[in-house]
Amino acid sequence: MAMAAAVVASLFCPAAWAWEPTRTVEFIVPAGTGGGADQMARMIQGIVAKHGLMKQTMVVINKAGGAGGEGFLDIKNAKGNPHKLVITLSNLFTTPLATGIPFSWKDMTPVSMMALDEFVLWVNAEAPFKTAQEFIAAVKAAPEGQFKLGGTGSKQEDQIITVAMQRAIGKKMTYIPYKGGGEVAVQLVGKHIDATVNNPIEAVAQWRAGALRPLCVFDGKPLPVKDKIAGDMSWADIPTCKSQGLDIEYLMLRGIFMPAGVPKDAVEYYVQLMQKVRATPEWAQLMHDGAFNPTFMAGAEYGKWVESEEKRHRELMKEAGFLAN
Repeated sequence: MAMAAAVVASLFCPAAWAWEPTRTVEFIVPAGTGGGADQMARMIQGIVAKHGLMKQTMVVINKAGGAGGEGFLDIKNAKGNPHKLVITLSNLFTTPLATGIPFSWKDMTPVSMMALDEFVLWVNAEAPFKTAQEFIAAVKAAPEGQFKLGGTGSKQEDQIITVAMQRAIGKKMTYIPYKGGGEVAVQLVGKHIDATVNNPIEAVAQWRAGALRPLCVFDGKPLPVKDKIAGDMSWADIPTCKSQGLDIEYLMLRGIFMPAGVPKDAVEYYVQLMQKVRATPEWAQLMHDGAFNPTFMAGAEYGKWVESEEKRHRELMKEAGFLAN
C-alpha cells in the first residue's frame, strides 16, 4: 500500500516546465450540464484541484448554444490563447456539418483523447419490454412516430443512432432533442419519452436506483466491466445491439483540444497534465463506473484519428440526410 501511494505521489511532483499557466484556465464544455462531457470535465477539474496538479485554478464553463457551436466558436476566436481548453464529443464533427457554422476541428489544436464513450439503448424500468428484441417488436407494431426517443441535441450522435435504428427496424420514431444527457435521463425516468441512447455515465445513477433498464449496447462486443451495478446485472451483462437485431455500432470521442496557434510547450504541458489525471484512482473509478473505453492518444496519432472520424461522420450524416449543404 505504501509503495503504491509513493508511485502515485511521484506523478504529482512539481516539474520544471518550459511553459505553464500564469492565470486561470477556462475549460469549455460545448454541451449542457449533467451530460457525459460535463461530468468528465468536472471530474478532471476536481482531480487537478485535489492533487494540486496545476498551480493555477481551472474553471468549467458550459457553452451549449447552437448544439455546442457557441463553445467551439469561443475556442476558434481565442487563437493563440493557451489558457483555454475544450472537451469534445462527436459534436466536434456533427455541429459544423449539420449547421454550416464556420468552424472545423482544424481551427483547434488537438491535445489528447481521454476515452471513447459507449451508447446504450435505455427504457424506463416499468416499460413492458425486457429485451431489445421486445422493444423492436413493439416499435414495429406501433403506428409511425408513436414511439418517442429522446436525445442530446438535434442532428448529433443520439439522433444519428436514432435514424440508424429506424432504418434497421423499418419504422419511424419521434425524436425529441434536449440540452444534455442528464436532462434526457430525467425525462425517461418521468416517462415523458419511451427510450434513449444515453451514454452509460449519463444513466448509471438512475439504473442503480431501479428507474431505468438497459436493453443493449451499440458496440461490437459486450462491455468489460463485470461488477454488479443494478441488482444482479453488470455492464458486461448488457447484450450488444447487433446480437438483438440492430446491426449498429457507434462510439464517441471524449477528447481535449486547445485554440489554434498556441505554443508547442503549452500543448505538451496539457498532454502531461491529462496523463497525470489518468493516473489517479478517481479517474480509474470514473472509467469503471461509466464503462468507458479508456483509449489514450496524443500528438500526430490523435490528429490522424480525428481526421478519419470527421470523414466517417460526414458519411453517417449524409446517409441520415443531416448535412447542411
